[in-house]
Amino acid sequence: MDRTQVKERRRTATHVARPAKVQEVEGLRQRLGQAAAAILTDFRGLNVREIAQLRAKLRQAGVEYKVVKNTLLQRAAQGVGVQGLASLLQGPTAVAFSRTDPVAPAKLLLEYIRQMRKLEIKGGVVEGQVMTAEQIKRLADVPSRAQLLSSALGSMMSPLVGLVGVLTGLQRNLVYALDQIRQKRERAA
Repeated sequence: MDRTQVKERRRTATHVARPAKVQEVEGLRQRLGQAAAAILTDFRGLNVREIAQLRAKLRQAGVEYKVVKNTLLQRAAQGVGVQGLASLLQGPTAVAFSRTDPVAPAKLLLEYIRQMRKLEIKGGVVEGQVMTAEQIKRLADVPSRAQLLSSALGSMMSPLVGLVGVLTGLQRNLVYALDQIRQKRERAA
């Protein structure tokens, strides 16, 4: 075998997809495809105990936190049609996946950053769109889904409460007027 054949064999040997990596890319692709938000973080400086605490806190909100390889995440993103993620994939990366609420992981991660000052948000994918770290931080300022729903419900209930007040006010005034008439007749008699 000459030198070029050896190089070619090495090159093709390194590009053969290993089943474990193919499975990992498929898992990431499914998570990205189903996620309302996938927020990328740089977890340098966190020890295993701190990462476990963060995972537990995120899990309570229905958010999965996973350390990923940048190249595998890039392949998974391409598989679901997300473009522009490569610029965020520098250094160690962990992703917070949320299937339902895009705001919850942003809020929890920023709260954790304020407390620990070790984690850094790189950016993310929200509803299929790549967002910068600043956009993710602004997203955290948006009220949660539950808060928005309760606010909307309160807005819808307000006119009904007013209508009930007006209708009961009319009945109250009628009863008051009838009582005045009764008292007037009693005095006259």
